[in-house]
Amino acid sequence: MPERPAQKREALTSLSAAEMAASIRSGEIRSADLVEAHLERITRLNPALNAFVHVDSERARRDAAAADADLRSTAAHAELGRLHGVPLSMKSSIDVAGWPCPCGSRLRADYFAQKDAPLVSRLRRAGAIFLGNTNTPEFLMAYETDNLLIGRTNNPWDLNRTPGGSSGGEAAAIAARCSAGGVGSDGGGSIRVPAAFSGISGLKPTPGRIPATGHFPESAGPFAYLGVVGPMARSVDDLKILFEVMAGPDDGDPMAAPAPLQFPSRSELRDLRIGFFEDNGRIPVTKETRAAVRTAAAALKFAGHVVEPFLPQELETVRKIWWNLFGRAGQIALRPLYEGKERELSPILRQFIGFVDAEPSLTVAEFMTTLLERDAIRARFLRQMQRYPILICPVSSVPAFLHGERSWQIEGCSVHYLDAVSYTQWFNALGLPAAVVPVGRSPENLPIGVQIVGRPFADELVLAVAQEIESQCADLREPPL
Repeated sequence: MPERPAQKREALTSLSAAEMAASIRSGEIRSADLVEAHLERITRLNPALNAFVHVDSERARRDAAAADADLRSTAAHAELGRLHGVPLSMKSSIDVAGWPCPCGSRLRADYFAQKDAPLVSRLRRAGAIFLGNTNTPEFLMAYETDNLLIGRTNNPWDLNRTPGGSSGGEAAAIAARCSAGGVGSDGGGSIRVPAAFSGISGLKPTPGRIPATGHFPESAGPFAYLGVVGPMARSVDDLKILFEVMAGPDDGDPMAAPAPLQFPSRSELRDLRIGFFEDNGRIPVTKETRAAVRTAAAALKFAGHVVEPFLPQELETVRKIWWNLFGRAGQIALRPLYEGKERELSPILRQFIGFVDAEPSLTVAEFMTTLLERDAIRARFLRQMQRYPILICPVSSVPAFLHGERSWQIEGCSVHYLDAVSYTQWFNALGLPAAVVPVGRSPENLPIGVQIVGRPFADELVLAVAQEIESQCADLREPPL
């Protein structure tokens, strides 16, 4: 039986963003068909996933028609961007002109962005078409995406489980082929955990490489150390394209740095020493997570790298620094937004507030000590990384968990929610770039990601190593939707 037009369009959504762009340029496919295929898939799957906050079908179709018209113009064709005609999505904590940007909160239900964030403008200039924006936990303060405004987002691998947070809607949309790729944000694992839980790739860049201007909550003051925006996609090659398009300083980002793109040469990659650890000696991980780290390490060793076991020192101290800045100081910054309106807050945000309130209030002296200690320990950590400029380690103790789960039994130990994902928090506190690639599977057929960490401003090296892992052992199967 010959394929029907709808079936042909459906197949388009499995292409990578790079393949989509190349096929549009060659005239093999039209942007209009590509956008329509994604909009049809959103219509069919989003009722089960609840990944999208807002879908702008009218503008997406209009922009796709304009993209196809540009291909028919010789003058315009010469200036086509790298993502010409490719449909993307955006986390609903990042401003897109005219769209709601609620950040999962009833308290921001009436907020509509007046202009595009700089990274959105850069993606548009590269030819990208935006389909809509995606769900988050309230104010991004959870590793599970659920709120009272939009509701719960479900994992495309198992609807009874979370795709993670806070970029959970973005991860679910990309994994389910409702979007070719997009942008998340990460202050404590919020790109990497959802990527690992949903079986896609993601990059937490070095602060300042991609401007966080136009993001809520604002990445400013000490939070600029922690909070970044970065690409999410189904392949590392797509991450690389998105990173290259968005990278560059912006005056609105306090961490902005004019760092030129510098991808490593073959000789630089060949001589690279890589350290890996399966757990941190404090928080156990599942045996499948250990196996995924070993698989990635073995693949890099097979590729010719020196790969050796290495556990960095002072990780628990780094975790406490992160908690003081993200948790205890973060609540001080957020409290004016919700004080007196606590009844409007989502249960998981109230739960997070409870975690913070269980400790004494952060004093000015303790806050200053935390900032000073952060810089001192960062210097010591980077000295350790002189021998191993790349680290391979878990993303989380567990794969995607059931909605509402907050503890697990692993190797005879009870592992708490915040401890399970502490494997990402260290690198926010230290300002290091880190990527995730799906490598393993749990007994429940859930994806397990592996984390690749580099020194500051070595984002391109991190991506290159991630590509090596992906080429040899990444698990890129589609979810069973």
